[in-house]
Amino acid sequence: MTSGSIVKQIILFSLPLMLGNVFQMLYNTVDMIVVGNFVGKEALAAVGSTSMITNMAVFFFNGFSVGASVVIARQFGSDNQERLHSAIETTMAMTFLISAVFTVLGVFGVGPMLRFMATPEDVFPQASVYVRIYFWGIAGLLIYNMGSGILRSVGDTTRPLYFLILTSLMNIVLDLLFVVVFHAGIAGVAYATIISQFVSAGLILLLLTRTNDIYKLTWHDLHIDKDHLKMIFSVGLPAGIQSVITAFSNVFVQSYINYFGSDVMAGWSTYNKLDQFVMLPMQSMAAAATTFVSQNVGAGKEERAENGTVITVGLALAVTGVIILIIYLFAPASIQLFSSEPEVIRYGSLFIRTNMLFISFNVINHTLAGALRGRGDSRGPMVIMLTSFVVIRQIYLFMMTRFIMNTPRAVGFGYPVGWMACAILEVLYYLHGRKQRAAYRRAD
Repeated sequence: MTSGSIVKQIILFSLPLMLGNVFQMLYNTVDMIVVGNFVGKEALAAVGSTSMITNMAVFFFNGFSVGASVVIARQFGSDNQERLHSAIETTMAMTFLISAVFTVLGVFGVGPMLRFMATPEDVFPQASVYVRIYFWGIAGLLIYNMGSGILRSVGDTTRPLYFLILTSLMNIVLDLLFVVVFHAGIAGVAYATIISQFVSAGLILLLLTRTNDIYKLTWHDLHIDKDHLKMIFSVGLPAGIQSVITAFSNVFVQSYINYFGSDVMAGWSTYNKLDQFVMLPMQSMAAAATTFVSQNVGAGKEERAENGTVITVGLALAVTGVIILIIYLFAPASIQLFSSEPEVIRYGSLFIRTNMLFISFNVINHTLAGALRGRGDSRGPMVIMLTSFVVIRQIYLFMMTRFIMNTPRAVGFGYPVGWMACAILEVLYYLHGRKQRAAYRRAD
């Protein structure tokens, strides 16, 4: 990424990553579609609402993954093969340790977390089953994510995509087999998911250990290098903490939604799933910005790094805008993919048409944060996002529900409130940093 057309580089990097994210998201989406159509709205609400719990673990790990990707990309950009090898071995050793810890915490912490979210009694049993099984298999997801992150750091986004396509199709087949044929209910979709995730983890490990490229994973060299671990956590820990606290804040949002019952919960769950699909381009381009900036800063090409950041924001806004318009116009039809219940369709469409047009603010948030993390600045985006997505959002929800109006629409609008506040603060922060970097370059 240190030479050639910036637009071409960003698109070539982002497109396979975005397609891969689509297929990865199909795991949970297909689970929701299958249970919504073949099990019932309570099961749909269970799968959708519990994503807030699973996201806390996945988001924290993804923060660690971001830190590892920055370190690996920088070593790759500087062509330091020995340091690159050490960074990869450290990364994978920590991945195995974190996977074991998350499995234990997730399996035994499900009940208290569901109670904390005020999960209704008609949803609680199925939610508990789904999350507990999901955490038994979370190691497969984390190992795949880190392995694909290593490949992305060196510019390879296509082979992880092939693995995801294969295992996503496997998940669809297993979902239908377990639910429609074996009548395993919500447990069936959970087992289908973790089986598919373990297969994807196995494939990515096979690729990393069999390759002859400089990023080869060697089992007997697995170790934890303190210097690399420190570098990884200096970038990844703030990103992980920010993601976890934001996800935990969204647990509060979910508890506000749960107050209105299973129809609203199911509608909110389907909106959230569509919302996540809309955000895929920005997330993929944010990852592209992180790798692009990391490699160019490592190669000493500051101006190219700055130009790449601006171009990536523009591309992300354009692509996301088209998707927003389509889903906004066809909101009821989009919700009907998940459920034919009239009330679920009504509330899902309400949330789409209340929130979707504001997602452009979040495009700016994530893309700029990705570029800043590529520079090693993870604390600034962390503070800004926590202030916006946690503090401001929770103040809004508390004031709105206690003193103004406690309605599903008002609660759902808590998301855009956080997005708008974050966009303003992040743009100001980025422009200030850019001005300082320009001054340093002139001084040199």
